[in-house]
Amino acid sequence: MTSISTKVHKKFSDKVLDFIEKSGNLLPDPAMMFFFCLVVVWILSAIFSNISFTEIDPRTGTPILVNNLLEGKSLAKFLSQMVSIFVNFVPLGVVLVAILGVGVAENSGFVSTGLKLLLRITPKKLLTPMLIVLSIASHSAIDAGYIVMVPLGAVIFYAAGRHPLAGMATAIAGVAGGFSANFVPSALDAMLQGFTQTAANIIDPAKTVNILSNYYFTAASTILIVAIGWFLTDKVVEPRLSKIKLNDEIESDGIDNIEPKQKRAFYFAAGSVIILLAGLVFALMPADSPLRDPQGQITSFTAPIMQSIVPIIFILFVVPGIIYGYMVGKFKKTKDVVEAMTKSMEGMAYYVVISFFAALFIDAFGKSNLGALLALKGATVLKELAVPGVVTVVSIIFLTAFINMFVGSASAKWALLSPIFVPMLMQLGLSPELTQAAYRVGDSSTNIITPLNPYLPLFVVFAKRYVKGTGIGTIISMMFPYSISFLVLWTLFLILFWMVGLPLGIEASYVYP
Repeated sequence: MTSISTKVHKKFSDKVLDFIEKSGNLLPDPAMMFFFCLVVVWILSAIFSNISFTEIDPRTGTPILVNNLLEGKSLAKFLSQMVSIFVNFVPLGVVLVAILGVGVAENSGFVSTGLKLLLRITPKKLLTPMLIVLSIASHSAIDAGYIVMVPLGAVIFYAAGRHPLAGMATAIAGVAGGFSANFVPSALDAMLQGFTQTAANIIDPAKTVNILSNYYFTAASTILIVAIGWFLTDKVVEPRLSKIKLNDEIESDGIDNIEPKQKRAFYFAAGSVIILLAGLVFALMPADSPLRDPQGQITSFTAPIMQSIVPIIFILFVVPGIIYGYMVGKFKKTKDVVEAMTKSMEGMAYYVVISFFAALFIDAFGKSNLGALLALKGATVLKELAVPGVVTVVSIIFLTAFINMFVGSASAKWALLSPIFVPMLMQLGLSPELTQAAYRVGDSSTNIITPLNPYLPLFVVFAKRYVKGTGIGTIISMMFPYSISFLVLWTLFLILFWMVGLPLGIEASYVYP
């Protein structure tokens, strides 16, 4: 039996959820949203091209001009370059390449077996933090964390005599809430970097943003997310969930159901990863290594190793995936490997469609000069208001967290917001890297409570295995403490990072230029 206050709380949560869900459903599909934004940019460019502005374009040193994209020459150029604009869209290629490798490792069973083996040897007292750490690390496997870690978290907790929904909550907190906290570089770094650099080039065409420009911050954030999640699970969430009665009959998912050949295959596959990493380190050791830049640096933007992060991720997943697959019999011929890659691409079709319209919108937004004008106007207003940079950054974090309730895709949101946020803050003397870090904090914090999370219905299905009465409201109320705590404490953590002067990442700064 639940208390009256809990029932009232659930009713209130349901009302809030209904409002958010209805409001979110009023928005168009993200792909169409970019198309509508493209049309709006065309119209506004025609209107503002006839107006003279006093703001000085930092790229030319002259008053800024808005280019009319609806005139004949501009439309003809748009049609002739449409294919190249899409094909050369930076985030598209890097994400698809990474997914190809991850698909082999995931569909072969290598990822799942590895996670199970790690969790089986974890002491019960460290069960919660270990689950969060592995859930955070699963980001490198893109969606594998949602599909593998969430149900596995419930299984692990139930096997340890703890509430299975608490295990689910812990895994969701790590996978979704800690989406931008990771000590392992992932495709997300490359995806966001592509949008950030494109937006920064609106103001400064020569500006480059390193793929790992937020790495030190996101790696350190892992410690923060683990600490917060550990406390909330053990002291807040699980005690409340302990009042919820479990189903009379619960099917076991068999955490110990790992065959000897799977274990042996995993060790061989994991050994291949160690050999590959050792080979990479060996190749980087010579001062004249072809993986270094002409000056012998490893971490510079022009160093081949830094431009090869995504291909390296691909290799580190595809090689062990193939070895594991053949050893357990999942792969019997090369066609099976190709089918694993194909299966991983099936889930990316929607992303390709979104990327098409996003590429056209961002290109038009940049060529129109509307983004630069908005940035200059916004910077002027903020300068006149004398708002401290810290206040501006905090505002961006909370605004992103709010927008995340209505636009779930991290890439879609940043594609829309980066052309506005990045140039505007550059005009205020704040770096693109800092703006990107602020966005990542806001986006991650509310990932776990947004009704637009495509995996939310899947969470409900997993939870019903243990509690039949589980609904979306149950998941939202269960994850709400994590979301609010992450948003507030992670924001303070970023500000502390900034105030102390700790580096955000490789080739990153807090100020511009």
